[in-house]
Amino acid sequence: MAVECGRFRCVMAAGDERPLNEVQFLTVAEVASVMRVSKMTVYRLVHSGHLPAIRVGRSFRVPEQAVHEYLRESYVGVETA
Repeated sequence: MAVECGRFRCVMAAGDERPLNEVQFLTVAEVASVMRVSKMTVYRLVHSGHLPAIRVGRSFRVPEQAVHEYLRESYVGVETA
């Protein structure tokens, strides 16, 4: 379900139907800090499409929930023998 905000349709990907004004966005530096990687790694994830982002001027903003989902999906469990 799309939500109108101004003249644009403002919703996240199909899995997250919250309006954009309710989404918490993080800067690339904040994402790098949360993930404990370099900013360049975050830029690579954004450009490859693995991490969704919006562009604000010359910088990117990443939805906080997308970071948590990426980390959850990337988790590798270790089995003990």
